[in-house]
Amino acid sequence: MLYPELYAQLEKARWNMADDIPWDTFEGDKLSDEQAHTIKMNAITEWSALPATEMFLRDNQHDSDFSAFMSIWFYEEQKHSLVLMEYLRRFRPELVPTEEELHAVRFEFDPAPPLETLMLHFCGEVRLTQWYRCASEWHTEPVIKAIYKHLSQDEARHGGAYLKYMKKAIAEYGDQARAAFAKIGLLMASSARSAKPLHPTNLHVNESLFPNDTIQSRLPDPDWLEDWLTSKIRFDEDWEARVVGGILRNLSSLFEVPLETVTALNRYRKQILANLKEAGDGAVPDAAV
Repeated sequence: MLYPELYAQLEKARWNMADDIPWDTFEGDKLSDEQAHTIKMNAITEWSALPATEMFLRDNQHDSDFSAFMSIWFYEEQKHSLVLMEYLRRFRPELVPTEEELHAVRFEFDPAPPLETLMLHFCGEVRLTQWYRCASEWHTEPVIKAIYKHLSQDEARHGGAYLKYMKKAIAEYGDQARAAFAKIGLLMASSARSAKPLHPTNLHVNESLFPNDTIQSRLPDPDWLEDWLTSKIRFDEDWEARVVGGILRNLSSLFEVPLETVTALNRYRKQILANLKEAGDGAVPDAAV
């Protein structure tokens, strides 16, 4: 069981919103209305950890260890939303999200294979680590710079925790887990082929609500994310390369195979699928996909 170990590790690294955020260093002339608007959108986006947690608990009833870890992940992700809202409450109170705006991003996600979802969110944590690091560099106001730095470090730790559960899954399910992880890893590392940012909050998750079934589509400003990345924090090719590199390096370690390019990952994926076909393995059980 990983939960006790992860609890101890993350407890040691946890920051305190009252004591570890330098609220008294705020410099109002370094925060524009445009920047404050982006903070509001991120606060609402982070609130979507609520429906994501509901999804994880529903689809992982077979796995009490991972479900227990959700208590940590959910707490820390909701704190991200809370600290951003606290920043606005103190310095831009007119932009604090309303309860209705927060509730709008809480909706049911369609059931999905748990291991593919695990890999999707691992990649999401890798991406958020870099998004928030870039955001911290873009902002010039000291308090929000510090907040985004804390958020980035949290997301990196969450990615590390997900990776431990991926290693556990490979030990239990072997090539079936490798196939699931390689499939989603290939999708999420192929960012250059996509016309939109590849992150769980920007993917369709409820067929009956399509096209209004992404987190971003339910924000007060549905076009905010792409504009934030391209026109505001300028998350360019160099930053994107850090995301792709992070995914490939972690998969190399996970699979114990050098994977330096997306092409190499695709070759590996095809080999794993061939191995499964040769072995005559059927579909992975719902509780193990």
